[in-house]
Amino acid sequence: MAGKCEVCGKHKTFGHNVSFSKRRTNRDWKPNTHKKHLVIGGTMVRLNICTRCQRTLSKPARMA
Repeated sequence: MAGKCEVCGKHKTFGHNVSFSKRRTNRDWKPNTHKKHLVIGGTMVRLNICTRCQRTLSKPARMA
């Protein structure tokens, strides 16, 4: 799994674990990315894509 979505640019973020005693330790959150094969411009391309982008791409296009 890669650490960055190649569609939306979502990447690792930083913060703290906070225990019951309010002691803070450093941690990071990684996006849920998967390697997917997508057809872009008629060619098959392999992308590291987050699950939010996968759900968005599976929706039918909205007509304005």
